Amino acid sequence: MAVESACIPLPSEIIMPLAGWFLVDDRGLGPQWLFLAAFCGALGNLIGSLLAYAVGAWGGRPLLLRYGRYVLIPRHEVEQAERWFARYGARAVLISRVLPVVRTFISLPAGIARMNVWRFSILTFVGSFPWSLGLAWAGFVLGENWERIRDWMRPADIPILIALAALVAWYIYRRVRAVLRDVEPSILGSKE
Repeated sequence: MAVESACIPLPSEIIMPLAGWFLVDDRGLGPQWLFLAAFCGALGNLIGSLLAYAVGAWGGRPLLLRYGRYVLIPRHEVEQAERWFARYGARAVLISRVLPVVRTFISLPAGIARMNVWRFSILTFVGSFPWSLGLAWAGFVLGENWERIRDWMRPADIPILIALAALVAWYIYRRVRAVLRDVEPSILGSKE
């Protein structure tokens, strides 16, 4: 779970159902032990998320300010994103913990925006606990067929990835148009 939350896409939909089956059902323990599995899963999420947060906090903003223009991210947009994250970041961190794909990467922008680390930690743990508990419970219920949970979750990955790809394409289109608008007047001005 720590690996997934450190921005390495190792799906929790594989880890927690296995924990639910192997550590609880296969060992003959009762369903109350699912809470311990969920606690451990949420703790792993917190550890990995703090690592990604630290990368964003220590390297993200300086890198974006220095090299962002090469990937069409000007300084004012970094500052605009920071203001947005200051206003909506808490909700974004909490809600993203139950969204496949997004949950893996939300810690980086939280670090870049330098969200209060204690608040980030609490929201990460609180948001990760029900996700971990649900997946562990699914593994407990499915038993030896715990792998099927990933098959059920995969359809949610595709629309999220398509939406993210569309947002990236829209962003690039918008940025290229803005750059071309800025360049055209200077070209026209030099011809006169």
